[in-house]
Amino acid sequence: MILIADSGSTKTDWCVSAQGKQLQRITTIGLNPYFLQEDEVSEVIRTFLLPELQTGAFEALYFYGAGCLPEKFPMMQSALGKHIELKTIEVNSDILAAARGLSGKNPGIVCIMGTGSNSCYYDGKQIVNNVSPLGFILGDEGSGAVLGKLLVGDLLKNQLPAGLKEKFLQEFDLTPATIIERVYRQPFPNRFLASLSPFLKQNIDVPEVRELVLNAFKVFLNRNVKQYADYQHHKVHFIGSVAYHYKEVLEEAIHSTGMQLGSIMQNPMEGLVKYHC
Repeated sequence: MILIADSGSTKTDWCVSAQGKQLQRITTIGLNPYFLQEDEVSEVIRTFLLPELQTGAFEALYFYGAGCLPEKFPMMQSALGKHIELKTIEVNSDILAAARGLSGKNPGIVCIMGTGSNSCYYDGKQIVNNVSPLGFILGDEGSGAVLGKLLVGDLLKNQLPAGLKEKFLQEFDLTPATIIERVYRQPFPNRFLASLSPFLKQNIDVPEVRELVLNAFKVFLNRNVKQYADYQHHKVHFIGSVAYHYKEVLEEAIHSTGMQLGSIMQNPMEGLVKYHC
């Protein structure tokens, strides 16, 4: 019996697995060690995960998460091991989860497009090269947070067709002042901005909206994927809610660059279960 976790900045997907079969799936909030302290991670485990688990003893826990840099591994291992009986705790980055879940043991370029974005070149065993995502202020091109940022900026500066601004503010019960408050003064502005991005999907038939999303994806490909050597000769895989829900527009952006499209999936859990089996 093993426990696998795939954590983004917004949510964590937990899977109890045995002999390659998924026995239970649980969702909690995201556990990003860049934003949370050890006691906060531990409290989420105690309050939201443990009551849902049908067992508290596992051979191993494989935790993959956004913000899980090597220097954060010890803290996460300590927080995760406080309330669950485990023989092995392995903490890795969310990009390694994407690589193992989508590419298995085959080489390829793997990209994440969720609340944030990331990419890497994976040789079938390990991540060989990674272009730093830099977060939603300096980077995270093509992510939900950046799409939300672009949307809000264009709406508030009247760059999109008439009527969309009022429709947006009414649908999300927002005012320009509350948007400024949420982005600049309240915690987790990336989550807030990402939560607004579905408005783009709802209005993707508006030419200006589609162009905004398409250009955001092209920027991601140009600033990230094209930095990997021989990127034209490798399949490019994508994972995450943004990649999945904007699949058609993403495919158009990829084809415009001449890249080889691999798979587009919403999450890597099925592939991770197979990998760890």
